[in-house]
Amino acid sequence: MDRVSRTLWAADMSGYASAFASRATVRTRLPLDFSAASLRIVDRVVDGLRQGAGDPAEVAPVLQELGAYVGDVLVRHARARWVDFDDTTSELFGQPVGVRTPDGRAWNPLGKVRNRFELGPGESAYELFLMVPRRPKDLPLSPVTAGGRRLTAA
Repeated sequence: MDRVSRTLWAADMSGYASAFASRATVRTRLPLDFSAASLRIVDRVVDGLRQGAGDPAEVAPVLQELGAYVGDVLVRHARARWVDFDDTTSELFGQPVGVRTPDGRAWNPLGKVRNRFELGPGESAYELFLMVPRRPKDLPLSPVTAGGRRLTAA
């Protein structure tokens, strides 16, 4: 199966993103280290693909890999998790997978990268990262409740 026809599943995305980052770092020496700053590099790479691409289908596999990388940055820094979208969300986002943050919101990193390619600098992987809420690792993922009441810190 070639990379374009690859079926994406949430369970595979972190490995897919890591493999891409390793290959790209070795091949191009781009510092794809899963940091927020590396998302600016993703935006520039997409801009370069946009300028040099004739047929968008030719760059679709790379855009997919870049989108997986962006999503995994969110997983690592925003305590998000990869999810398989239901049919409605998949149709809305145009992607079978995305990430969900602890607050329950769904995010579309693969679509963000595709949009950057199709629409230009108004779409940004780095700006997506800035929009996604991040929580320190020591905070619970959901409010702690007792007897149906939300507990708050004094």
